[in-house]
Amino acid sequence: MKRIKIQTPAKVNLTLEILNKREDGFHNLQSIMQTISLFDYLTIEITPAEKFKIELSGNSKEIPYDETNLVYKAILKYVQRVNLNPHIIKIYIKKNIPVCAGLAGGSSNGAGVFYGLNKLFGNVLNTREMDELCSSLGSDINFCYHGGCMLCTSRGEITHKLPFVEQDLTVIKPKNFGVSTKEAYSAFAQSEDKSYPDNTSKLIKLLNKGIFDKSLLFNSFEKALFPKYDTLKEIKTHVKNSLMSGSGSAFFVLEKNIETDLNKNEYIIFENLKTINYGVKEVE
Repeated sequence: MKRIKIQTPAKVNLTLEILNKREDGFHNLQSIMQTISLFDYLTIEITPAEKFKIELSGNSKEIPYDETNLVYKAILKYVQRVNLNPHIIKIYIKKNIPVCAGLAGGSSNGAGVFYGLNKLFGNVLNTREMDELCSSLGSDINFCYHGGCMLCTSRGEITHKLPFVEQDLTVIKPKNFGVSTKEAYSAFAQSEDKSYPDNTSKLIKLLNKGIFDKSLLFNSFEKALFPKYDTLKEIKTHVKNSLMSGSGSAFFVLEKNIETDLNKNEYIIFENLKTINYGVKEVE
């Protein structure tokens, strides 16, 4: 039996601008994504066996531990790609990243599975092959695999490294309320105002000069979702300089902690976080 423990970080979108809808049903976007110091942990065990068997477990009651979990799908993708001999593959998922929050917890877990299995089986796949595997599973997985600060384009799977700026961070999420990606894109499709300020390009130009301008933070989903959900609009109103991450429902502020008159019993607040310059990785 071999074992490895993988740390998988959450991400925030410093910008997220939806450009247009593609023929395949996805949307083209441009987004500056950034990994942060909020982590899930995967403990992966592999044991040779006569037949393949996948066993998932974890500490969260909010996620399934069956074939619908992205972790399960990632295992199947890797096994099929590498054509492994039969093994029992067990993964324990320690969740800290809220689900349905726009923080890419599931995508980061999927990237962590690829990273961990590839290490356990002797780095069978090279970086290019790992990127191909990541893009076949989901839009944010390539980014979560590499981490840091990146421009993500197409449906999110094409990544380009950007200069990293370490910053303090606070994340706020309503308790017992999430928004699925499908729901968010549906709301965007129905919204009349689909314009965007091209803040992604503006911020990249500044980053390349060593400058970061917080006023350029932007998310196309805010205009689409705020009319539907007062809960989201309330956070934007009561937390100064906050921005929704991804498709929501989490928001972030580039500050160590926040002062707000929100009822803190109704929200999960992660303070004293930082931006980080890496993605999934092995930990002790």
